[in-house]
Amino acid sequence: MAGRHGDPSLGLRVGLPVVGALALTAVVGALFPADAMTRWTVHPAVVAGVCWAGQLWYAGRGLETVRPWRYVFGAANTLTLLRGGLYAVVAGFLVVPATTDLAWVPAVCYGTGVALDKLDGTVARTIGEQTPLGTRLDMAFDTFGFVVAPLVAVLWGRLPVWYLSIAAARYVYLGGIRWRRLRGRPVGERPDSDLSKYLAGIQMVFLTVALVPVVPSDILFAVAPALLVLSLAVFARDFLVVSGRLPREWFDG
Repeated sequence: MAGRHGDPSLGLRVGLPVVGALALTAVVGALFPADAMTRWTVHPAVVAGVCWAGQLWYAGRGLETVRPWRYVFGAANTLTLLRGGLYAVVAGFLVVPATTDLAWVPAVCYGTGVALDKLDGTVARTIGEQTPLGTRLDMAFDTFGFVVAPLVAVLWGRLPVWYLSIAAARYVYLGGIRWRRLRGRPVGERPDSDLSKYLAGIQMVFLTVALVPVVPSDILFAVAPALLVLSLAVFARDFLVVSGRLPREWFDG
């Protein structure tokens, strides 16, 4: 039976998304007034706040697994959460036209998030704050960034619409794994290879460059097919391995 104060993670799971959403909405609304640059009737600050709330809600689902409690808002997880907030700001620009004077903001926010992606893991390993929550947050924010950054780039005419398949690839991969498990089929381990990490890093850098207003879109359209094909091929390879269609040892190392 729970004590008088109940599970302390419950308050964080409920309160953190609400407080975080309100705080980010207020900050974005104050820093980037967008009354004259919205594409639709929704203010970019509201979009950013809602996306941030969703990420914090997802984070709260894993709080009960973190012990000791100081790791919840330790240095590593704080950096990871900051990265999610920056990606939420990028999402706010989904309702902002490319002609805005603030067209540089998505590139700065996403690029900073990419830099933090390397830093938070280093910090976690250095000070011993590696937790399942931190790993889950890292993967979730990577995926969220791979959704909103291409969306903004496509809506602004910086990338072709078919490039959005990179955002769907991970969900298709995970859906395929879940389908196998529901049908009682075995699911193996992904290859122990650095190729996926290298390609993910290259994709992050490319998306940052794609959001920079001064980079010619012709160059981006020329480079995009090769990078997309490589990334989709790796997802296909991983699924073939975990489904047992290809031997894992071929790709380890």
